[in-house]
Amino acid sequence: MKDIRAATLAYCDRDDRIAALSYFGTFAFYFGTLALSLFASPHWSVTTVLIVLNGLSGVRLYVLQHDCGHASLFSARRANDLAGYGLSVFTLTPFRAMQYNHNRHHAQLGDLDARETGEIHTLTLREWQAASPLQRITYRLYRNPLLMLPLGGLMTYVIRYRWPKNAAHVGVIGIVLHNALILLWLAAIWAAAGEYGLLLYLGTVFVAGTTGVFCVYLQHNFEDTYWDRRPDYSVRDASLHGSSALDLGWWFDLATCNIAYHDLHHFNPRIPSYRLRQCHRDLRDRFDLPVIHWPAALHSFTLKLWDEEKERLVPFPESTMTDIAHLGRRVA
Repeated sequence: MKDIRAATLAYCDRDDRIAALSYFGTFAFYFGTLALSLFASPHWSVTTVLIVLNGLSGVRLYVLQHDCGHASLFSARRANDLAGYGLSVFTLTPFRAMQYNHNRHHAQLGDLDARETGEIHTLTLREWQAASPLQRITYRLYRNPLLMLPLGGLMTYVIRYRWPKNAAHVGVIGIVLHNALILLWLAAIWAAAGEYGLLLYLGTVFVAGTTGVFCVYLQHNFEDTYWDRRPDYSVRDASLHGSSALDLGWWFDLATCNIAYHDLHHFNPRIPSYRLRQCHRDLRDRFDLPVIHWPAALHSFTLKLWDEEKERLVPFPESTMTDIAHLGRRVA
């Protein structure tokens, strides 16, 4: 652990030129693809591509805001704060609320006694076995990727962040002002392109939200992740072993601003996103850091419960139809 932390320190230097290029370059791509989708000839094949590209650039904006929350994008904290606020309207995420709740997530990652700070809720196998049929069905639906990815993205970024968790701790006035600015942003889109513009914008939010939940799920939900209870729980073990490293290709890294190398980010959140990929590639062989590729990433969506005895994520032990039959008999 000490050797890994010492090795990551060489990648913590922040370069304002690279940060500015990433920040303003992503904004330019975001506004460019949005404008083209709104005002180009309505060929749906081209428009669909532009919506996807704009949604992915929205993911990059969110990761940059996440960097600002850790004060790791620019060299000066004031610059990180201003940049984080500047991103808030376009990520639909109030900066201070995101920063506060995300820091709690870092502090309590993998703690079975503090699961309210996790983005994706996980039941233990023991809790599943004690759950009622209705609770099991509800949890199955919640963990179904066909529902969790699209609906989870819209629920989180469109609805939940309008009044986020712990809003009172970060300032109610700031949350209200943030929501008012989003309304102005939507009004500007409507004034420029009417209902068609709002529909296209909803499409880009859908793509961004779905991709965001895809990343968030895989960052901490994989077979050999880390969960434990106090007093055995270790923050340092959770930070490194409870987070994944997804090597899904250069294009995926570009679209997600390297946030897929999440194990080293949790271990040392001072590493800027523009150095995270190189840091992981330099250290993975030296310290035998595990990497997840596409097959294992997709397999992770079949893992639903934490088995405390085996210390790994496992699939559901029985079929949905059994739960429905139990519930039907109870109702009858």
